[in-house]
Amino acid sequence: MRGNPEGRTRMRSFVTRGGTTKWNDRIGCRLKLYDLHIFLTVAEMGSMGKAAERLTISQPSVSKAIADLEHMIGVRLLNRTARGVQLTPAGRAMFRRGLGAFDELRQGIKDIEFLVDPTAGEVRVGCPEAIASGLLLASLAPFSCKHPRVTVSVFAADDLAHEFRLLRERTIDFLLGEIPTPLAEEDLEAEVLYDERPFIVAGVKNRWAGRRRIELAELVDELWLLPRESIFQMFVAEGFQSKGLALPKLGVRSYSVHQRFNLLATNRFIGAEAGSLLRFNVDRFPLKVLPVDFAVRSFAVGIIQLKSQETSPIVQTFIDCLRDVAKPIRLP
Repeated sequence: MRGNPEGRTRMRSFVTRGGTTKWNDRIGCRLKLYDLHIFLTVAEMGSMGKAAERLTISQPSVSKAIADLEHMIGVRLLNRTARGVQLTPAGRAMFRRGLGAFDELRQGIKDIEFLVDPTAGEVRVGCPEAIASGLLLASLAPFSCKHPRVTVSVFAADDLAHEFRLLRERTIDFLLGEIPTPLAEEDLEAEVLYDERPFIVAGVKNRWAGRRRIELAELVDELWLLPRESIFQMFVAEGFQSKGLALPKLGVRSYSVHQRFNLLATNRFIGAEAGSLLRFNVDRFPLKVLPVDFAVRSFAVGIIQLKSQETSPIVQTFIDCLRDVAKPIRLP
């Protein structure tokens, strides 16, 4: 822009009182969705060559589409470097809004498909494994029985605060998991489904399972199973700290819920697991919550969505199913 006075003049023309006319006459009639699609692919891949490979077109065709788009808008969208391309401030704005435009078009097609066939569609949800193995697992069976032609795609999102990009890039329809307090992002909205907290647990034949009362300090030197590097582990650590204790060092740190539950069932380990995860798996694993005074604060679990993203009918139906399954564990 600094060395392109003509571009600055062209850009200013779109924000004058005749801006709407300029849009209709110059951009509305000349902007090609295909060129915008190429730009979004280049921005995502960080390279015109890689974008050409993904789109199965020639690199000169990619370069021409980007040049045409920049000429029409009047600003540079990409900086070309030896290592690829980088978005300019204008390019970042176009990328963000372009993703939104394509998502709206995609959603429009889905809405039309739903009107033609209300029994089909897709739901895309991001969540941590503990939710995928608990609330989500308990919701999939009844939902799929009623809507067998709907595809539910589950995306890993172990730390929701770091996965907001999945929403903003329209990769998923919503996030399901711990809701950060406060939710500072102005473009997002949250709905609490229930409050969650950790419980100390062991196999039903573990030597501690028969005790009527257990002090947390008695368990410190046991073999422990704990989630690895997660927000949940932070809450567990706070529970130990409240008793003046350090988090146990012996045992296994694992990201896998299935692995932890199977190891707990050997009756050799002590673990700390979310209450909802235990509730939804109580019939599958021989586990028992131990009578330990474990003072920990609770945290909210729920749904996070983009305010600007309209919820499709089939996604709304799936959210309603989640609400129904979560009702028994929601505090009054």
